[in-house]
Amino acid sequence: MGKLAVYKYTSLMFLVIQIVVSIFTFVGLFGGSSNPVSSTATAMIVFVLPLLILANAVLLVYWLARRRYHWAAIPVVTLLCCIPYIGTIYQLRALPADDETLPGFKLASYNVAAFGRETSGFMAQDILSIMKQHKVDILCMQEYLDVSGDKKNSDSYKEYFPYMAVGKDDMVIYSRYPIKKSKAIPFEDTNNSAMWADIDINGKAIKVFNVHLETTGFSRTLSRVKKMEMKGRRVEDNSIIKAIYGNYTLGMIVRAGQAITVANEQRMSHIPAIICGDFNDVPYSFVYNTLSEGMVDGFKECGSGWMYTYRGKKSVRIDYILHDKSLQGVNYYKQELTYSDHLPVFMKFKLQ
Repeated sequence: MGKLAVYKYTSLMFLVIQIVVSIFTFVGLFGGSSNPVSSTATAMIVFVLPLLILANAVLLVYWLARRRYHWAAIPVVTLLCCIPYIGTIYQLRALPADDETLPGFKLASYNVAAFGRETSGFMAQDILSIMKQHKVDILCMQEYLDVSGDKKNSDSYKEYFPYMAVGKDDMVIYSRYPIKKSKAIPFEDTNNSAMWADIDINGKAIKVFNVHLETTGFSRTLSRVKKMEMKGRRVEDNSIIKAIYGNYTLGMIVRAGQAITVANEQRMSHIPAIICGDFNDVPYSFVYNTLSEGMVDGFKECGSGWMYTYRGKKSVRIDYILHDKSLQGVNYYKQELTYSDHLPVFMKFKLQ
């Protein structure tokens, strides 16, 4: 009787855990539909969706090992509902062997982290060399710093990218095709911003949005804590957690408003649009859902493998290329570079 009681208690405990994990998973899947202003906690669950999916997979293995197939149906249904989300971070397909032979144009988006604030221009020139290797036609940079190598007056940049549009001081769009007009989109009470440029690609007008939304605040908070500890000031663990939570929730709310601003600007466009840049948010978040509404996620369309764009310990996807349904992508990929805490993303478009 003792063993049977323990067996039943263990099964009940795992069933409760399964129900809780499944509920949180579904909340995360729909959390991006709620504006963080009114539902901060729900919006935060989206960030841990990969961990919740992993927990469901582990529980599925447990139920199968215990031969409790009726309870195994719960994680199976939950995981099936997660397939669209999984498609935003992983795609099982082979990339084209050589997209350079395909007609069209290639766009790259890269948060260059102010080129490490080095003044020799070496990093900027090295990045330019890589863009040449990938035959990039349009380059959108975030956290751009002009004084690093003086790129506005750089003959090498002008030689490869004859056209250039500058937004706020942290934004730039380089192009091998004529830029007809551009506009900066400043955000209130922040250093972040967005911009767009109308580009004529062989007679076809395309509006390219370059976006850099509010940061999460994790790194900034941890940096402050380290500085305080170096000065010998003791920092309580709970105060660190509160600071991180406060900065992250504030960042979510600010990003939500910025995303709505960019989305409204894009919807007023009468020509096909591409939205790219550093969203500082994960797939299925309110920011992602707002900016991708009516658009195509380039990675889901033609990417391959595991997609992450932040080089830190989080290894999450926060940089994107979205496009109008009238455009067609043929290749989407990232490259492992060490010049920034972000990775550049590339997308080849087919001209209709």
